[in-house]
Amino acid sequence: MIALLIVLFIAIILFEAPGLVKKKMWRELAAFSVYLLVGMALSIPQVLGVKLPNPSKAIEALFKPISELLK
Repeated sequence: MIALLIVLFIAIILFEAPGLVKKKMWRELAAFSVYLLVGMALSIPQVLGVKLPNPSKAIEALFKPISELLK
């Protein structure tokens, strides 16, 4: 399953990256690379069955003090 996931990410790179390089869209290529790496870093542990923390709890912990100040 991991091999299929890696093949999928490679296919996405081969489909998207050459056009960005050809058009010299360096910032878009950098953003694409960052998002792709984050997606890959999150999807591989999920395929392996690793429990990932819920990001909404971190967002809540970050914004709860701010919301308390605004009340």
